[in-house]
Amino acid sequence: MKRSVFFQPADGWVGDLIPFEKDGEFWLFYLHEDRSDPKPGTSWNLVTTKDLTQFEDHGVSLHHGSETDLDFNAYTGSIVTDESGIHHLFYTGQNPRNLGPDGAPLQLVMHATSTDGMRTWQKHPELTFGAPDGYESGDWRDPFVFWDDSKSQWRMLLAARHSTGPERRRGVIAQCVSSDLMTWQHTEPFWDPRRYITHECPDVFAWGDWWYMVYSEFSESFTTRYRMAKSPDGPWIVPDLDSIDGRAFYASKSAERDGRRFFFGWIASKEGNRDQGPWQWAGTMSVLEARQNPDGTLAFSFADELVESFWDDVPVSLTSALPARLAVPDGYSALISAEELPDQFYAKAVLDIAANTTECGLLLRSSHDGDHSYVLRLEPKRGRLVFDRWPRTLTGAAQWHVSGALPFAVAQERPSGPPPGAPPPWVPAPPALWAAPPLDRQVALSARIYDLASGRIGVFAGEGNVTVTELEIRQRTDN
Repeated sequence: MKRSVFFQPADGWVGDLIPFEKDGEFWLFYLHEDRSDPKPGTSWNLVTTKDLTQFEDHGVSLHHGSETDLDFNAYTGSIVTDESGIHHLFYTGQNPRNLGPDGAPLQLVMHATSTDGMRTWQKHPELTFGAPDGYESGDWRDPFVFWDDSKSQWRMLLAARHSTGPERRRGVIAQCVSSDLMTWQHTEPFWDPRRYITHECPDVFAWGDWWYMVYSEFSESFTTRYRMAKSPDGPWIVPDLDSIDGRAFYASKSAERDGRRFFFGWIASKEGNRDQGPWQWAGTMSVLEARQNPDGTLAFSFADELVESFWDDVPVSLTSALPARLAVPDGYSALISAEELPDQFYAKAVLDIAANTTECGLLLRSSHDGDHSYVLRLEPKRGRLVFDRWPRTLTGAAQWHVSGALPFAVAQERPSGPPPGAPPPWVPAPPALWAAPPLDRQVALSARIYDLASGRIGVFAGEGNVTVTELEIRQRTDN
């Protein structure tokens, strides 16, 4: 098995994940992205893990169809088990050569079954169906099926779009129902906010007294969000911190094991393997564990299994001893480690932040003076956590030829939770290759970093008072 923080197959990239828990093991089906040209069809591949740190890649699980088949691309869906133990796989079939009445490639719900424990799949093309009247035929995807015991029926949710209305706000989670998983009847929408372009990869689950609906906002934000309710029929409540992660972590779906809920998504790669490159579809797999707060809202951080896999201490010193105080009521100060850190590491910093502090945070892969680094910046007055870097893109030879008009890296912002003037201690835990720090085990912000290949770690404060009470760096020795 391959030990990895962020799994990626040797021959491609990880797209949308379809997690399934079986006998204590996670079977993680995913859309296999191959960026060759001409572009081949998309299959479902499979990777399994028991401990969330070691992954076994099994290659193709559900083969895509031929160039003339409706499922040349086998896109996202879900798997359920019926009362006889047969596994039913529902997926999106799409072929760019198969156009609908609106000129867009048709998206169709397709069905496969397995009688050998998901080792092989038998497709059932005769059970294929598309969008009914009133919906766009090119947006009918990501079927998520679950059993509703209160109604004694199977319910299928779909990422869909109304055929009329404002172009950017036709998104709807459509719904079909069934008694036998074979024949499906379209019924009223599951959720119809008329707010987004569409809601990709819908996911619904119950946890204690609450139901949760998860979807990926295919709109200006491109992030995975959740809603909560006391029943699967709503009404759905918008929590204050309603996103799972930030812009880089997408298409997240969940699975439960032993009362714990894990979210599996992908961190997008960037074109040209550079920080300023455009985001790409698919990337490397990332796993976050959700924890349920007393009020039912969800907090997100790394699973303990992943954190504990970094067990070797890395000596690091900011000053002669901790605690170390940064007192700059009207200025800026940073403490930079004397040591350069490994390529991949786990860091935990606990910061005691005084009221009215403007900014503070971590410098990652920093130069010795802190002038060149990635910046994980908490802004208590604005109630947000952002990911940034300095220097920004240089556009010329003069001092002002720099992309300095942006407040931080585009779309890399999360609400930090605490109200201005009263933040809790800050406990981030970023690895060096991809920063994904849970803020006080509540807020996660993932990012992919390329340009700065090595460096130190630092802590900084601007216009305020911050005390560093803990700084811990660990690494793995098996990489």
